[in-house]
Amino acid sequence: MMKKFGVLVVFFMGWGTLGAQQLTRFAVVDMAKVYTAFFRESRAVREFEERSRQVQVEIDRMTEEIQELRLSHAGAAARGDREQALRLENEVNRRSEYLKEYYQLKTAELENQKNRLARSSAFLDQILTEIRYIAESEGYTMVLSLKDNTSIIWYSPTVDITDKLIQSLSAKAGR
Repeated sequence: MMKKFGVLVVFFMGWGTLGAQQLTRFAVVDMAKVYTAFFRESRAVREFEERSRQVQVEIDRMTEEIQELRLSHAGAAARGDREQALRLENEVNRRSEYLKEYYQLKTAELENQKNRLARSSAFLDQILTEIRYIAESEGYTMVLSLKDNTSIIWYSPTVDITDKLIQSLSAKAGR
């Protein structure tokens, strides 16, 4: 009888160990939060923001010049200098059209650059490497993106590794 009991204990211990080995642990990551916290401060994004600022400065400069020409045009029209008024009106129209084309071109260029940044393979590779490291070191067998997976109905905050990922990326970036 004692032998049968011992066999049952060993059997259930083995079953418990087998079940523990098959335990699947999930983690979640909020990629938008990672982007906002880490990638936004990267060199590539800072360069993009600087380029955006420079384009805006140029647009502001051209707009101011057009405003000055409009004031000069109004002054020439008030003085009755038709030739000067016509010349200034043509210049305002020419510069306004150029500004419109410049704005459209630069906006498209900046939008393309922004899209390339968001899909940057170097950035994604860096994130995936860090996710893999955190998942393996903490025993997670699967990491899901909160925003991409609409089938996540509920999760415990204890499986959210977003902040760990941000801290790890920041530490490796020397921040």
